[in-house]
Amino acid sequence: MELKEVMKELEAMANENTKKTLLRHGAQLPFFGVKVGDLKKIVKKTKTNHQLSLKLYQTGNSDAMYLAGLIGDPAKITKEELREWAHGAYWYMIADYTVAALAAESPYAIELGTEWIDSDHEMIQSAGWSTLNHLLSIAPNESIDLQLIEQLMDRVLHHIDSAKNRVKYAMNNFIIGCGSFLPSLHDKAIDYANKIGKVEVQMCGTACKVPFAPDYIEKVKSSGRIGKKRKAARC
Repeated sequence: MELKEVMKELEAMANENTKKTLLRHGAQLPFFGVKVGDLKKIVKKTKTNHQLSLKLYQTGNSDAMYLAGLIGDPAKITKEELREWAHGAYWYMIADYTVAALAAESPYAIELGTEWIDSDHEMIQSAGWSTLNHLLSIAPNESIDLQLIEQLMDRVLHHIDSAKNRVKYAMNNFIIGCGSFLPSLHDKAIDYANKIGKVEVQMCGTACKVPFAPDYIEKVKSSGRIGKKRKAARC
C-alpha cells in the first residue's frame, strides 16, 4: 500500500468517541481518531514496511504515527531515524509506545534509552525510560546488564519526585518492570517501590490512574508471572 491509500483508510476508520478520548489525553489535531484494533487491520495489509512507516510518521497525524510504529522494521530503522521520531513525539502515546517499543526491539535500545533519559525534553525523557522498560519485558535476562539496571533504579528512587509529569509515570513503570521481569531484582524493586510510595501524575483531567507499584508487582507475583517475557514490545 502507498501512503495516500493508507491515509484514506485511516480517514474511513475515524471514530468520533476515540477522537474525543485521544484529545483529552494529549493528541492534537489534525488526526482521525482510529481505534488500535482498526489500525491492526491495516497492519495485516501492509505487513512490516520500513519506508512506509517513515512516511506515515512524517505526516504528524497521531493515527498515522502510531501505525508507523506497528509496521516499522526494528532491524532496518537507524539510530538517526529513531532520534527523529523521539523528537517528533509530542504526546505520551507516541513517545512511550510508538517510539519506545520500536526502539526496544531495535539493536539500539540501551544506547538510545540511556541517551534519552538525560534529555531536558519531557517526552524524550519519558520515551527513554519507556524504552528501557520495554526492553526488560522482551530481552533474555542473561543479556541484560543488571548492574546498569540497578544504577537506573537508584536514579529513579532519588529523582522521581523532582521529575517532569510524564517522566514520573515512565519511571514508576520502570520500577514495576524491574520487579516483574527480573526475578533477581524483584525484592529490590518491591523495596524501592515502597520507598517511593504513591506517584502523583497529572492525567489530563481523565479518570486514568497511576499504578501503585508495590501492589502491581505483587499482583504479578501472585499470578505466577514473575520473569515471564513478552514476545514483542509493540502492541
